[in-house]
Amino acid sequence: MNVLAPPKARLTVEVVHDLVCPWCYLGTRRLLRTLRRRPDLLVELVWRPFLLNPDMPRVGMSRSDYVVRKFGGEDRARRLYSSIAEIGRAEGVQFRFDRVRRTPSSIDAHRLVRWAARFGRANGVVEALFTAHFADGRDLGEIGVLCAIAGACGLDPVAARAMLASDAELDGVHADNLRAHRLGINGVPCFVVGGRHAIAGAQEPEVIERLLDVAAVDMVEG
Repeated sequence: MNVLAPPKARLTVEVVHDLVCPWCYLGTRRLLRTLRRRPDLLVELVWRPFLLNPDMPRVGMSRSDYVVRKFGGEDRARRLYSSIAEIGRAEGVQFRFDRVRRTPSSIDAHRLVRWAARFGRANGVVEALFTAHFADGRDLGEIGVLCAIAGACGLDPVAARAMLASDAELDGVHADNLRAHRLGINGVPCFVVGGRHAIAGAQEPEVIERLLDVAAVDMVEG
């Protein structure tokens, strides 16, 4: 250990996201890429839910019905998804929108993330949920899918099923969603650094890095 090395800046980054949002998947990948090249920062990620489709039935709906309601039709959705998929390839993110048959309510998936955070497993669970939905076309509204993801991430799938069968973490998801709106967040992803600095959108790593630098300086001076 080098006793002369300067202490690392400690930052909390709140990631306001929805697990059915492709831009959130891209944005979190870019955030993580940025953090890997900044070993001088000690960053804790806190995952905050945002419900892009708050009126979505808990059973979800067919993808075809969703794109008509959201985008007005398949053609517009196809063009948008093609553009997102192209950007994703540059980030190593595989989007397979053709495999997605249902658009789920993301409430139970967010509940799983909050529960996983108790055991220090939230980061892995978020990545696994994004991959399951956008690369594999799995339905994040299905309890069996969520329990399998929990197990693959080192959590007890039986305990995960018991949690999901209850109302555990439900109030927390809705409270965080309401908090985001009260803070003026109306689009995701949104990164809130150090509780004071925020940036919205799937920003390039260079933009995220500048925000981290500003927050780190504030922490030192504060």
